[in-house]
Amino acid sequence: MARKQQTRSLDVLALGAHPDDIELTCGGTLAQCVRRGYRVGILDLTRGEMGTRGTPELRAREAAAAAKELGVHTRENLGLPDAHLEPRLDWKLLVAARIRALRPRVLILPYWEARHPDHVNACRLGQQAAYLAGLEKLDLPGAPHRPFKILYALLFDVPRGVQPTFVVDITREYARRARAIACYRSQFDGPRLQRGVHIPLTGLEERMATLCGYYGGLIGARYGEPFAIRETMQVDDILQLSVRSI
Repeated sequence: MARKQQTRSLDVLALGAHPDDIELTCGGTLAQCVRRGYRVGILDLTRGEMGTRGTPELRAREAAAAAKELGVHTRENLGLPDAHLEPRLDWKLLVAARIRALRPRVLILPYWEARHPDHVNACRLGQQAAYLAGLEKLDLPGAPHRPFKILYALLFDVPRGVQPTFVVDITREYARRARAIACYRSQFDGPRLQRGVHIPLTGLEERMATLCGYYGGLIGARYGEPFAIRETMQVDDILQLSVRSI
């Protein structure tokens, strides 16, 4: 189980079930945060060992290369079992301990509804761990900490019809995002059929361009990444609202 010591708090921590989940859902947003001088980290819950393609060792090397491409400051993998994620207390405490250590202000989680059970349970694990991490009397290393804001990434593996709360313009970061995704050659290169199983992620570059282009178009940008939040957003100055109405 990977562990890295972090001496400075993170501004943003993105949590995903598998290596490559973060790149597919919010890689452009993380690259933008890095460009703006924020400290950014990624926490992968599993090694993706149940995937049809690749091996855990190869996917770990690909994840490291993708993290370098995005410019994030730290990437860790908890080594939880792929395809078997659930919000168990011991696993919530593992995630809570990393939240205390990394101390992010913003936590990005998968959207709370998805086709893949691991994505749903990664969201539940992350959300509940964030609460536990703030309990002063909880027997965990480090000082209590809760992220100020939780964002839910909904670009990929989300039910149709879900509307974003906001969209981040990632036009400037789109090429870097695409290069990070391309680091996962074991997942996205190769034949469309493998051992008789159809691999729907082949041709992902075109699919991502379409999705990011669609969400970018909603805000008048070329490419965008959508997010949801559970709280009502506050506006302090209505004259500073972006996205033209007519």
